[in-house]
Parts: sequence; structure tokens; C-alpha cells
Amino acid sequence: MDADTERYSLDRYWRRRVAVLAGMVCAVGALAWACAGGSSGGDEKVAGAIDSAAPVDPPTAVPTVTVTVTPEPAQYGGPCRPRDLVLTMAAAKAYTAGQSPRFRITAVNTSAASCRFDTGALSVVVTSGKDRIWSSGECRKGRPEKRTLRRGVPYTAAVTWDRRRGCTGPPARPGTYVAALKGGKASKRIFHLR
Repeated sequence: MDADTERYSLDRYWRRRVAVLAGMVCAVGALAWACAGGSSGGDEKVAGAIDSAAPVDPPTAVPTVTVTVTPEPAQYGGPCRPRDLVLTMAAAKAYTAGQSPRFRITAVNTSAASCRFDTGALSVVVTSGKDRIWSSGECRKGRPEKRTLRRGVPYTAAVTWDRRRGCTGPPARPGTYVAALKGGKASKRIFHLR
């Protein structure tokens, strides 16, 4: 479902709610009008029969309408639960000199309701043996965003490593490296820098 279809569904949902509310307001207005007598001629007769010195009491009961809107669970939800997410990471097996490794991360929500996914909860960690080389979470620029994940609709993000140790360190040497996804279960990727 694309953004236009989702916007159309939300518009249709709110139009139905407004129509129901308008109908209820009209019904209450008609009821109040019927209870008041419905014409001004009757009011003049009643007013003539009442002593002009006695004040007229306001009505004691005024009808009220309370409308409660409950969000549909398929459209709204809380934070994504780790058990409801399927995460994958893809990368090339080798990168030539001057080519920056690029990791594609995909998250899919498997729960029935939509949920809010914090993209900053995931980071790619690159290691070589026991040596930690780089982390996208530590070197991220800007604030991570939150995305609404609908059931079965994948969210894909790309993370690029500039081949430096740490965020601003010297270039990493050619060799074999391992990329792991911290913050989610996904297969590690082994790749080579040439």
C-alpha cells in the first residue's frame, strides 16, 4: 500500500467519524427544538400568562453529547517489540581500493498492528578478529528517526562505512572483516577490503 492509498484510508475513516458526529448533533438539536415548543407564537402566549415581575428560570437539563474516537489497532501501535521484527543485513563480499563498504539493513514487522520503529536502535559494528574497527551508532550524524512499520511492509536503510578506524581515525588496512548488526538478530557478514 502506497502513501496515497494510506492517506485515502485515513481520510475516509475521519469523514465517517465527522458524518456520525454531525448526525448526532442534528438529532440533539431537533430534540431540543421539539421540547421547546417549536414556534415563537406559543412563547408569546405563555409569556403573556406569566407575571412580568417574576423572572423566568432557565431550563434545568441541557442535553450533552460525548464522542469517543478509538484508534484502529491496525493503523496505530506502540514501539515495535523485538520478537515482532525480522531483521536482515546484506553486503558485498569484497570491496576494491577506494570503494566504501555499504550495508543494507531491512526490518519487517510481523505483528498484526503497526508499530513505531526507532532506526537509531540498530547499528552496524565492524570487527577484525577481536579488534573493534568501526560502529555506525558511534559515528552517526544527525538524530535517528522513528518510522511506522506496517505488517509485512519492509523498511530498508543503507549504512556506508568510510573505511576509517573509529569515526575519524586512519584508514583500515586491506584484509578480512566481519559486520554485525547490534540491536537486532541478523546474520553476520564477512567481507574483504582490497
